[in-house]
Amino acid sequence: MRNALVLTGIFLAALLMSLPALGALTPQATHGKMHGPMPKPKNLQVLPKNISHAQLMKVMHGFAGSLGVKCSFCHAAGTSPHHLDFASDAKPQKRIARTMMRMTHEIDTKYMSQVNVPDSKPGQNHVTCGTCHRGHAKPAVFVLPPEHQHGGPPPAQAETRE
Repeated sequence: MRNALVLTGIFLAALLMSLPALGALTPQATHGKMHGPMPKPKNLQVLPKNISHAQLMKVMHGFAGSLGVKCSFCHAAGTSPHHLDFASDAKPQKRIARTMMRMTHEIDTKYMSQVNVPDSKPGQNHVTCGTCHRGHAKPAVFVLPPEHQHGGPPPAQAETRE
């Protein structure tokens, strides 16, 4: 249990550090719209159960910005119009989001912590949703450039051949 809390804390800290670049933390980003009082979060399985409302909103807005989606992408419709059932697990995207949160956390703690990037500042050397999604719900498929397909020469050799 303690390891899960430590890992979640590290993941949350890395995620929160990446959000200012998304502009998700400023009042201008929400165009001055304020949500009504939100109920205490229920059914948190990856994020800490004691997360503050402000932290939760920062994380959720970060997800939305990183994927270029609205809250309803992961959260099911509620019983009243224009309200979402945040605790519901009805949408498969929510399960996928939880899996992706665990994946990025594992990449950060297990692998990125071993990568020394000389010019990076503390907190910059981590993976976020935006690393792959770049504002799209489905990440673009990487296509190998033609010069690197079918055993073509490496870039250094290609430059010297003329």
